[in-house]
Amino acid sequence: MSNHKKNNLPQKTCVVCKKPFSWRKKWEKNWMNVKYCSERCRRNKTT
Repeated sequence: MSNHKKNNLPQKTCVVCKKPFSWRKKWEKNWMNVKYCSERCRRNKTT
């Protein structure tokens, strides 16, 4: 079993689909600038 406490991770709301998403390790250095929950939402953003 893992010792991680995933329920304590910060969350944001995706600006495209409006669904909540949690912090991921790959966003560690850039969390303040993350706006989209997935690559699909990033590609489907409205301009």
